[in-house]
Amino acid sequence: MSDFSLKSYVTDHKTIHLVGIGGVSMSALAELLLHLGAKVTGSDRTETDVTDKLAKLGASITYAHLPENVDSADLVIRTAAVHDDNPEIAHARELGIPVMERAQAWGKIMLEYKHAVCVSGTHGKTTTTSMLTMIGIECGSDPTVMVGSNLDAIGGTLRIGAHDYFIAESCEYTNSFLSFHPTVAVVLNVDADHLDFFKDIDDIIHSFHRFCELVPENGAIVVNHDSANAMKAVAGIDRTCITFGTTPEADVYPENVTDNHGYYSFDVMHKGKLFTHVDLSVPGRHNMLNALASCAVCIFIGLDPEKSAAGLKKFTGSSRRFQLTGHMANGATVIDDYAHHPTEMTATLKTAREMDFDRIICVFQSHTYSRTKALLPQFVEALKLCDKAIVADIYAAREKNTFGISGKDIADQLDGGEYYPSFEQIEARVREIAQPNDLIITMGAGNINGIGPKLCVDAK
Repeated sequence: MSDFSLKSYVTDHKTIHLVGIGGVSMSALAELLLHLGAKVTGSDRTETDVTDKLAKLGASITYAHLPENVDSADLVIRTAAVHDDNPEIAHARELGIPVMERAQAWGKIMLEYKHAVCVSGTHGKTTTTSMLTMIGIECGSDPTVMVGSNLDAIGGTLRIGAHDYFIAESCEYTNSFLSFHPTVAVVLNVDADHLDFFKDIDDIIHSFHRFCELVPENGAIVVNHDSANAMKAVAGIDRTCITFGTTPEADVYPENVTDNHGYYSFDVMHKGKLFTHVDLSVPGRHNMLNALASCAVCIFIGLDPEKSAAGLKKFTGSSRRFQLTGHMANGATVIDDYAHHPTEMTATLKTAREMDFDRIICVFQSHTYSRTKALLPQFVEALKLCDKAIVADIYAAREKNTFGISGKDIADQLDGGEYYPSFEQIEARVREIAQPNDLIITMGAGNINGIGPKLCVDAK
């Protein structure tokens, strides 16, 4: 669909039908299409606050996947999780209605913007996209934003702004980001993940390489110098390349770093010269790297250094990223974190180690059987960083357990590790062992975050 024009469907106020309209990225796409003037219909299995919001904005939504839902559609957009055997997709094909995937639609929308900053990487995409959003707002550039988790400052996952800056979280899974049109491609890191889709790490590196090749001659690639795989991904690409990292071997790097109980302050240097000084309001060394990546983007685009720093300081976190859930009656602190890859888990638990807690109790739920099977030793090593690991059953997501694995396989390899098949058992166990100055972390990309509010007397 390289020559397909989404813009004409919007300007002619034609009907665009979204299959799976309630998803994070799909709902944001629906809202933006409505704002631009398209007539939007959609379908999903369940009514939610998100779909209710879309209905109030003018979308017509059916809570079932039925062939007749597309009868009046001029274009159908689907998520990657919706396949050709879906009754709406099959019927659209019969009627000759064009069908495109969500990522393709976002890519077409990006073409309308002067700068499309696409933030990729195995970890840190949501946080860095959110940091750049806060910077853009502070600098007065009025960005349009698509981010993968709720950001309080924009009231959700979408911000509709002017047509100079589009900031987009860009995921490699199913090669979705290859449908995007970045003028600035950010590569935060490249690790082995999504091995239910990619063959191996070389396949993943190749995917990121193809993503970076999408950058036009007048664009730029921003890449993590500390990540060997990320540097492999950009090798041989003839574009402006700005590296960031923790040493002066990178173009953008920190000096005069101070760590105040996990919260970092540092000077941002660019090729030996001071760009700005940054005081972060989110903890963790990994967030210093995310901030350095953001500053590298600012340097290329030409955003004001001091306002960029002010924007970073105003970023206090995204939903499910080291997010405070509340406190237990005995004073223990409960946070929730979306980490579901061993590298992310390690970063989160190292951050927790830098803070003033007596013990760290991690309630972990692995995400997908394939990831758990492929990375089992790494999950175990990451969880050794906490004082007590309580492991839930694996969150299946899109998979069936054909791998013969469970959360017990993780717990059994940890000293003092405990496995419980139900959330009720986990909640009871945490109440039994939690002490006043403990940090309880509910961790994972599934529904493990449902435990935290039940533990707290002041859930946020």
